[in-house]
Amino acid sequence: MARTKRAGRRSGNPDTKAEILAAARRLFAEEGFESVSMRRIASEAGVDPSLIHHYFGSKDDLFLAAIELPMDPAPEVAAVLSAGGVEGAGGRLMKAFVAIWDGPHQEKLLAVVRTSLSKPAMSFVLRQLFEHRIVKTVEDILGDEVDRVPARASFIASQVFGLVVARYILKLEPVASLSPDELAETIGPTIDRYLTMPVEHLGEVERPRM
Repeated sequence: MARTKRAGRRSGNPDTKAEILAAARRLFAEEGFESVSMRRIASEAGVDPSLIHHYFGSKDDLFLAAIELPMDPAPEVAAVLSAGGVEGAGGRLMKAFVAIWDGPHQEKLLAVVRTSLSKPAMSFVLRQLFEHRIVKTVEDILGDEVDRVPARASFIASQVFGLVVARYILKLEPVASLSPDELAETIGPTIDRYLTMPVEHLGEVERPRM
């Protein structure tokens, strides 16, 4: 069903920020991060584009606010990958992810995961987050050392998201009680294998639409 266009553009008011967030959530979920412009979101919300910059700053910041994620994982991922390249990257990534999930934003992060598991639209947006902030970061840092990053990253995602569910939601032992160092030593080599194993048998894998 086509949505009715709003007449004119509104200036800032107490509801403007909520209108922008609602429009961003709809468009990010329906079309993906890269396909949606700030001007398009402003038009959908019926506001001047300058108000998006006023309330949220960049498109990345708006995206994180739209999916209600309290922090951006990309800088952490970039830092640990830049620290030593491919060698030992699995262990460093695991320590970084566990530090994020064990940190002060744990409750909010778990709320995002639980919501994504129960609401298809939210699940799609969470996938956009992974593709735009994680896959792109891995590709930017390791692109010269690792081929077919989107394919490899999907296997890493299965490992990380599986760990999140097992450790923080189901609280399965001994996974729930292992220290970051123990998790890095146990799961890190699996991530290393995903980064270095031959993937020619998978055929061509398209880059995700972000």
